[in-house]
Parts: sequence; structure tokens; C-alpha cells
Amino acid sequence: MESRRRRVPAMAPEERRAALIAATIPLLHEHGLDVSTRQIAHAAGVAEGTIFGVFESKSQLVVCSVVKALDPQPTLDGLAAIDRGADLRVRVAAAADLVHARFIENAHLMHEARKLIFDNRPDPDAQARMAASREQLHAAIVEVFAPDAARLRVSPEKAARLLLLHCGANAFGPFGEPGSFSGEDLATLLLDGILADGDPVPDLAAVVLDELIKKETERGDQPTC
Repeated sequence: MESRRRRVPAMAPEERRAALIAATIPLLHEHGLDVSTRQIAHAAGVAEGTIFGVFESKSQLVVCSVVKALDPQPTLDGLAAIDRGADLRVRVAAAADLVHARFIENAHLMHEARKLIFDNRPDPDAQARMAASREQLHAAIVEVFAPDAARLRVSPEKAARLLLLHCGANAFGPFGEPGSFSGEDLATLLLDGILADGDPVPDLAAVVLDELIKKETERGDQPTC
């Protein structure tokens, strides 16, 4: 008998969208926004026209892929797994390592996200989703500090923002040293300051920190972490 070739069942639209997004993410890391639909189709193993059967445009596919790539859930899961019964210093160090690793891994993609979603063609829906991701990440770090709130000179919310600010500056800033980052060092800086004799931080320093946090919070155009 002549063997007959069985047709592989066509993917449902949502499955096809998910497969194309999965194929696009590595290409964005490699090529940035210059990735072509031909490259995406080749990576996904489909015809180029298949892309436009489930996405209105290349831009829509790229935006969806960027948002998916910056999904904070893996980092949120890692933060949730930190033992709340461990010493505060240990918890803060572990949280800092997780957050910094996320920033370093996605540094290029975050830069591309700013250009695509905030600068080139503002996308309110994508911006809202990324803002929600930022708040999720902040809330997860607040929970790391929360068990020792009574021991802190600032609220767990402010402490979490300071951790995020330092990790972000070290990952993206001109004076950062990503290769030598240490969660333990950041925990020491946040919890002990930089005075060798352990003198308490003056109230003026707390005011400066408040202003720094306020300015960063008012910047509503930042891509998610």
C-alpha cells in the first residue's frame, strides 16, 4: 500500500501567536528591532505570510515579544522562594542578586523596549502592562523587607525602591560595575551604610534619599524591570 502523508493539524491562532513570539525573543536579543519577518519565519519554521495571519504587523509581533520577554514572573517566583525566616541580611542579598541578574540579562532588550514602546510609536496598552510589571517587582521586594519593618529607618516600600535603584544604576548607569556586583555588598550598604564606625545616618541623608526616590517614582516613562 502506498503510504499516505498525514497533514499536521494546524495550530490554533493563540498557539501560533505563542510560537512566533517564542521564536522572536532570541532574535530580539541578537538583532534588536532590526530583526526581519524573514528571520522570524525561518526561526519559527513557517512561511513569512503566516506571521500576518495572526499579527496585524511586524511591529505588533515585536511589541508582544518584548512584553513577554520582560515578563517578571521568573524573578517574582525567585523572590517568593526566599526564606522569610532567614536573616534580613541574607534575604536582601538574595533579592539583590536576583534583581541584578534580571537587569543584566535583559539590559539590551529594555533599551529596545524604550525605543519601541515609549519613543517610536507609543503603545498605551504595552506601557500599562510594563508599568504593572514594575509594580509587581517592587511589591515582591517589599515582602522581602516586610518581616523586619520595625527594624528599618525607612518603610519596606522605600527600602525596596533603594534596592531597585541601585541594581538599575549598576546595570545600566555609566558608573556601574556589573561584573563585580555582589548582593551581599548591597545588603551591607543598605543596612549598615558606609560609615566604618557604625554611626547612625543623619536625618539629612534620609531626606536626600526621599528626594531621590520621589524623582525616580515621578519618571513614568521607564520600561519595566
